[in-house]
Amino acid sequence: MIKLVKKHDRIEGTIRPPGDKSISHRAALLNAVANGNARVSNFCVGDDRESMLRCLQGLGVQITPDPQCDVSGQPDCFLIQGRGLQGLLEPTNTLDAGNSGTTMRLVTGLLAGQSFISVITGDDSLRRRPMGRVVGPLKEMGAQFMGREGDSLAPLAVRGGNLKAIDYTLPVPSAQVKSAVLIAGLYADGKTVVRSPSLSRDHTERMLKYLGGDIQVDGLVATVGRSEFNARDILVPGDVSSAAFWMVAGSAHPNAKIRLEGVGINPTRTGVISVLESMGANLSLENIREGEAEPIADIVVESSNLQGVDIAGEIIPKVIDELPVLALAASLASGSTVIRDAAELRVKESDRISATVQGLSRLGVDIEEHEEGMVIRGAQKLVGAPVNSQGDHRIAMTMAIAGLIADGETAIHDAEAAAVSYPTFWDTLASIGV
Repeated sequence: MIKLVKKHDRIEGTIRPPGDKSISHRAALLNAVANGNARVSNFCVGDDRESMLRCLQGLGVQITPDPQCDVSGQPDCFLIQGRGLQGLLEPTNTLDAGNSGTTMRLVTGLLAGQSFISVITGDDSLRRRPMGRVVGPLKEMGAQFMGREGDSLAPLAVRGGNLKAIDYTLPVPSAQVKSAVLIAGLYADGKTVVRSPSLSRDHTERMLKYLGGDIQVDGLVATVGRSEFNARDILVPGDVSSAAFWMVAGSAHPNAKIRLEGVGINPTRTGVISVLESMGANLSLENIREGEAEPIADIVVESSNLQGVDIAGEIIPKVIDELPVLALAASLASGSTVIRDAAELRVKESDRISATVQGLSRLGVDIEEHEEGMVIRGAQKLVGAPVNSQGDHRIAMTMAIAGLIADGETAIHDAEAAAVSYPTFWDTLASIGV
């Protein structure tokens, strides 16, 4: 599918981003092994949602849409009937994680604790993504794996159960690896300790605490023990990664004002806000409040005089998903921006370093590719051109935001990729143009 985007003289509007994918997945998975039933409201949309729900249903969990949801009246609500920690069933078929790396890694941690054999796989893209960082510590705990290239690529066959607790130090910060080990730790004898070299997303820790699991967090160290816990309703905050596209649109466009409602502002996820503020974005948080497990706010962003910055080091795990659209912001800022320490972008849904550089270069940006990042020389005049998402939802949406600002017309090929995380993106894009 090709989407054509033209420059708008002004963009404005109020947007409620879709539910946060990371929180939705953890709310579903942990409530699935809790005691009792829970309604998860404002569940994330897109193909990744179906991947997680499909895998949990394959393990015997009853998950049904609930149009009468009483959590908040929000759409996309599901009733999850928890089976308890020991109640999952051996799947009769292969579990399919689709294109969702989050599903693959978190469910693999869950399978490691089960006393049966299971097989999990994904689409062509996911089967190329490395899983060795998850498999390694789970093997140390006693789970058995069979997979391609030394058990590092899906499909992965898992024989779990009889796990022992470990004290594990992550070689690099990774919320998904940390979460997989903590989830497996719910089934292990003793206390499982995960040590992170720097801050990463803590949604699993927060969700476990909210549900009453045996979890303690001390700085960069999380400790979990075998524990039963109870299902609880939750309203999922809006996804800050989805909101990031509108934040960049609002700050980089010369005539814009956008309000984003109900966005999650977990401190481990607000790197994009911090970076934009350091660039001089006219951005403010309003109506800050505490949700069930996560803090929430409304975000207002207006046209800004952006300045180039360095994006590197400890901030990278907090902005890894937003780096492509931040590169776009940098191309419209004064001065140069250097992005470093972001090699993980190479193994996302696409090689996002290469895809970002290729796409923005086509639009006239002076951008240089490096092994672990890129250099963007700002104050560019963007000119519409044909670009390709390379099958990556974040690249598709980044190029669309660029099209709002570029002179002429931008043709985005494989634009349907946006549906992976944001099926209503194109409708929202059309609604804010004036």
